Amino acid sequence: MEADDQWSRTSTATTENARYLPRFQSLCEKYKMRPTYLVEWAMAQSPAFQEFGASVIGRDTGEIGMHLHSWTTPPSTPLTSMDHAYHPFLIEFPESVIREKVKVATGTLEDIFQVSMISHRAGRWALDERYAKILVEHGYLVDCSVTPHISWEGSRGAPNGCGPRDYSGFPEHAYFVDLKCISKEGDSPLLEVPMTIAPSRWRQSWKQVNKFISYSSTAKRLLNRISPEVKWMRPNGRNRTDLLQLASQTRAATGDHVEFMLHSSEMMPGGSPYFRTGRSIEGLFGDMEELFEFVAERFKALTLAEYHARISQITSRRY
Repeated sequence: MEADDQWSRTSTATTENARYLPRFQSLCEKYKMRPTYLVEWAMAQSPAFQEFGASVIGRDTGEIGMHLHSWTTPPSTPLTSMDHAYHPFLIEFPESVIREKVKVATGTLEDIFQVSMISHRAGRWALDERYAKILVEHGYLVDCSVTPHISWEGSRGAPNGCGPRDYSGFPEHAYFVDLKCISKEGDSPLLEVPMTIAPSRWRQSWKQVNKFISYSSTAKRLLNRISPEVKWMRPNGRNRTDLLQLASQTRAATGDHVEFMLHSSEMMPGGSPYFRTGRSIEGLFGDMEELFEFVAERFKALTLAEYHARISQITSRRY
C-alpha cells in the first residue's frame, strides 16, 4: 500500500488510491481470500486508509503489515539531492538510518492500528543482512522481499549507491533465514516467503541469446513484453492465462505457497503505468476474479502472519 503512481517519481505524495481498496477487499471476501496489506508510511497518513485498515482489523478480514520506501519514510536523511527522483534503496543507507526508519515506520503503524507489526516487504524488493537483523530486532516474523530468479542489478538507486540485490540464486520455497546470509536457511525467527515467480520455459531455450542482450536495452524490453523471462503471480493486464497456469504449476509441483501481489495504486485509473483507464481497471478485476475463483478451490487462503504460524507449527518452532 503506497502513494499514487510512484513510477512518475514526483516530489509530492498523494494517496487517492486508498479510496479504491474497498472494491478489492470485497472481492477478497467473496472468495475467502485473506490479504496482507503491506503499508508504506505515506499511505499510513491517509485518513481514508486508516478507516479502511481499522475495518479490516476489526472484522478480522486481513492483516496490516509494513512496507518501507526510503524516500518518504522519516527521519529525513537524504542520500542524494533528489531522493524523490532516484528512489534510493534503503540498503544504500548507513545501518543507523535503516534502523531509525524501520523504528519510525513500525511505530507509526502500531500506533495507528493498535496491532503489532509482524509482516514486512522491503521497498523496491531490496533486503540485505543488516536490514533483516533490524527487522528481527523490531519483532518482525515474516518478510516477503525475495524475488527468486530475478536480479535487480540493472535497476538504479542512488547514483553512487551500492545498488540492489541479485536474488536469482535464492530459494523459491519459504524458509527461516540465516541472518548472516539471507539466501540460506538458518535458525532465526524471520520466515522468508518468496514472491511466486517461475522461469518461462520458452525463454529458457533462448539463454544464449539473452546473454548478448543488455538488461536495459530496448531489444530486451521488447523481448520481455512478447515473452517474459519469468512469470510473476502479479497481474499486468495481459497475463490472465499465465496467472492461472502459474498457480496450477505451483500446486502440481507441491509448492508450499503461492504469493500474489499488487500495488494499491494499480487499482486506480491512472495510478500506475499499467492500468491507466477505467476499462483497464475492469480488465484487472476480471483477471483477479477468475484467479481468485480458481485458487479458492485449490488452496487455503492465509495472511502472512497466519502462514508463519502454520509453518512454525509444522516445524515445531516457537516464537
